Amino acid sequence: MRTKIIAVNAVIVLLVGLLTFVLVRKALDSTAANPTQIQAEAKRDAQAASARLQLDGLRMERWLAGKASEPATLEVLAKASPGARGAAATSLCDTILSAAKQTHVFEGAVPSLVVLVDAQGKSIGRNGTDIGRDEDYAAAYAGLKSALATGQSGSDVWVKTERTDQYLASYAPVRTEAGKIVGAIAAGFTLNDELSRVSDATTGRALRLVTPQGNNLQIAAAVAGTESLNAAINGDAKEMVKGAVAGRVAAQQVNDTIVAAAVIEGFGDGKRAAVVAARPASLIDDVNSLILPSIFGVTLLGLALVVAGGWLLGNYITRPIAVLEEGLLAILNGQAERRFQLDHPDLGGLAFRIDQLLNQLMGIEEDTTDEEGRVSMAPTASNFVDAMSVDDSKRGDALDAAAIQRLAAEPPEQYYGRIYSEYISAKRQIGEAVEHITDAAFRERIQGMEQEASQKFGKPVRYRVQLRGREVTLLAIPLG
Repeated sequence: MRTKIIAVNAVIVLLVGLLTFVLVRKALDSTAANPTQIQAEAKRDAQAASARLQLDGLRMERWLAGKASEPATLEVLAKASPGARGAAATSLCDTILSAAKQTHVFEGAVPSLVVLVDAQGKSIGRNGTDIGRDEDYAAAYAGLKSALATGQSGSDVWVKTERTDQYLASYAPVRTEAGKIVGAIAAGFTLNDELSRVSDATTGRALRLVTPQGNNLQIAAAVAGTESLNAAINGDAKEMVKGAVAGRVAAQQVNDTIVAAAVIEGFGDGKRAAVVAARPASLIDDVNSLILPSIFGVTLLGLALVVAGGWLLGNYITRPIAVLEEGLLAILNGQAERRFQLDHPDLGGLAFRIDQLLNQLMGIEEDTTDEEGRVSMAPTASNFVDAMSVDDSKRGDALDAAAIQRLAAEPPEQYYGRIYSEYISAKRQIGEAVEHITDAAFRERIQGMEQEASQKFGKPVRYRVQLRGREVTLLAIPLG
């Protein structure tokens, strides 16, 4: 018995566990590996990083424009000798760098380069060193040359391997009071540091800043992570990234990575650079490793509970059955006096009825009451009505017409109260317990029996209590 209980419930738990795994895995797969959604998010990452780079460049442009309009800047450019102009330019650049460290405009970021150039774009001096004077920045960076020609501030990505330049640079022209452009101040953040700050402020993921270099793409700066992204930029995603540099926002899946790129608008003299972002093609690396341990663990716990519960339930049922089987076998083997003393909430009533049946079959009058005179293992209030003995065969033939008329004329409340009292009295007379028989339950049962008997006889029916031997019987009396 207990083996069957455990086996059936174990199969149910296993099926539920397997179904849960399949449904959860399917739901996670559809959510975690949605290429359309992940590509859209990767595009937003690239656009957000591009916008942040443009914002940082614009901040620096406006701040440099203020420095370019200060009299101290014009004084440096107005010095007559190259030596004096160079020394003053270096001092000015150091002062501007110190001011940049103290301002809150750049959110704690500090430029690595501050340089003052003349109207032709040649370096007069830069911060922290006397080296690099007279370098032609305008020849190297067309955006700066254009700014000197138009008088418009600007930003650009300065990447020159031979010059070891890797800056996000901004510049502002210096004008005389008459409006003549006499030079420009340029400042630049190291690209790797700037891109790292942008990643922290926007996506928190891998970023690359790329610039065209002939037919290939040069990775000017990188934020650590997703190393396969470097190969993808000049590999499977090369044409997509080139299209982004030309002005399109695009995304493409490369192996297990979604690569997206967005141009940095307004840098230099045209489409100069793009930001490349990457996201995993699936938000969850391994769905099975995520859900299998938890579902497997819960299933094992369920099986353990099934085994424990099945063992206890099996013992609860099989032990009293074994007692009944052993007792019946003993009776069959000649122990006619053998009876069951089974104290069990569910099978105790059955054992009591078996004892009654054995006594009737063997003609034994056995005292079945306890020390207080109550019947052992009596039926409960919920099932005593099933044991009520009804005799519908007599049909009241033993009663004369006057007795039937008196029974019919008796008021219902008086009738039900009287028959209940007579039934209880008869039960007590034969030694059966009556504490469980309530007036309401007895009345409800009698009324139901009257309706059933009325349909059978075709006329109203009432009952009389009759004691026959050791059995209390309700005798049906048709009225009319």
